Order: sequence, then C-alpha cells, then structure tokens
Amino acid sequence: MTEHEEAKQPEAPTRCGFVALIGVPNAGKSTLLNSLVGSKISIVSRKVQTTRTQVRGIAMSGRTQMIFVDTPGIFKPKRRLDRAMVTSAWGGATDADLIGVLIDVGWANTDENLDLLERLAGARQPLFLVLNKVDTIAKDKLLALSAALNAKVRFEATFMVAALTGYGVPDIAHWLESRLPPGPYLYPEDQMSDAPLRFLASEITREKIYERLHDELPYRSTVETEAWTEQKNGSVRIEQTIFVERESQRKIVLGEGGRTIKAIGSAARAEIAEMAETKVHLFLFVKVRENWENDPERYREMGLDYPKK
Repeated sequence: MTEHEEAKQPEAPTRCGFVALIGVPNAGKSTLLNSLVGSKISIVSRKVQTTRTQVRGIAMSGRTQMIFVDTPGIFKPKRRLDRAMVTSAWGGATDADLIGVLIDVGWANTDENLDLLERLAGARQPLFLVLNKVDTIAKDKLLALSAALNAKVRFEATFMVAALTGYGVPDIAHWLESRLPPGPYLYPEDQMSDAPLRFLASEITREKIYERLHDELPYRSTVETEAWTEQKNGSVRIEQTIFVERESQRKIVLGEGGRTIKAIGSAARAEIAEMAETKVHLFLFVKVRENWENDPERYREMGLDYPKK
C-alpha cells in the first residue's frame, strides 16, 4: 500500500462507554481511577469508605473515550450514610457497560470480597478482574489466587496491577479500546472529570483532613464549598465549611492555636490551585452540625439519595 493510499484509509469508528470500578473499601479504586485518567479525580486515603458517591473520571485511549465511575466501597452498612453509599455503589455498577472488580491481593479472601463476588456472579454486564498490589505477593501465590477467583466468577479478562505506581494500568485501557461500544464521545477529549470544581475542591480538603487526623476524626465529617468567587486579578476566593458532629471534634480540627486547620488549609490550597490552574485564597470554617447524618439536604450536597430507613 502506498503512502497516498494509506492516507485515504478511513479512521476507525469512535467508541465510548461507562466502566464501573467496584470493590470493598480500601481496595485501591480511587488510586486506580487517578492512574487511568492521569490526573487526581478521586481522593485517596488509608481511612476506609472515603469515597462517598460516584466520581467519574474520563480518559482517552486511541479512538475510545472511557468514562470510569469510581464507586463507594461495598461493605455491610450499619448506618443511614453507609446505606446511601452502598446503594450508590451498586447503582454505578448496574448502569455501566462494563464492571471492573478490584481486589487487593493481600485481602482477597475476606468475607466482604467473597460476598461481593457472589453477588456479581449474576451481573448482566461483562466483568473483568483487577488484582491490585501485585508487587506485594509471590508470583506463584498470585497465579493461584487469580485461578481461584476466576473459578468463582466468569471474568472476561484479568489484569495484575500496582495502581500506586501505575504498573499494569495501561493494559486495562488498551483492552477497553475494543470492548466499549461504538458511538460518539460524550465529553470533550481533554476533559478529565464531569465533577464541578466546587465538588473536587471540597473533596481535596476532606482528603487533607483525613491525612492529618486519620486516627482522631470519624470519617463522617464532611466539607462543603460555600462560596467560589473569581477575583478581578484572575485568582479565586474559596470559602469552605468543615462540618463535624461534636464540639470536641471541632477543637481537634482547629488544633492548638489554630495550627491544625492552618496546615489543612495550606495543603488543600496548594492542590486546589494546581487543579484550578490559578491562585487560590482558601478560607476554612469549622462548625458543629449534630446528627447531620439524618439530614436529607446533606445527602443532596454529596450527590446521594437519602435512605428513608
């Protein structure tokens, strides 16, 4: 084929579809999403159940647009917020074209993972398995684990990755190029998330709180961006409120002489500025909102449906 004839060849059709990432808390879904997208979209914390609602990350591979849905972890809910998160996770899975099941190889045989696999066995969507943190296990044990999991559920493909370093992650994107349905792109090619900047800014601050106060503050604290004002010089003034459940927690977030809240604000401001690509003036306030977990308005703020029971 001549160079002129090659130029006449029609381009391959575009493809576009939704891929849900599902797993138990702390399996590494948010880290994997950020690695697939190539940018920080979902917060990452060693504290369990930090992803509360569906977070979408958008990536291009060849002529395929992949819309990844990072879902809250699947676990046995005990409280109203837990039930809302688990409902959101299953909703994200059932609406997707494909479901990626992420399992931390160090905790593969827990009851939560086994329950998850049992429930997914009847899923109508094609499933693929992602074994995460493969750099922490011997190869023979990894292969045996993969075989055992594939015997429980019919997976179309199995990927072995270390999401934190990016090892094996491109293989997932290349495979998805031919597995998602033909169709037009739903988002601009350079867009990485459908979440508004206000939401992402709140999530970044929430992550910095967890990083700083992992063992001292319950995960049920929340952050809301109350104001986002663009200044004449191009910078942005952001006002956020951190809501906790008790006065004792408010004092922990503030810290002695306000040192803790200043450190949280400094870390969050730097990351928000990088995301927004402009100078950011961040103002944080801490308020006690008792029993907020039973307030339907707070669930709407987080993009969750309010469970009536």
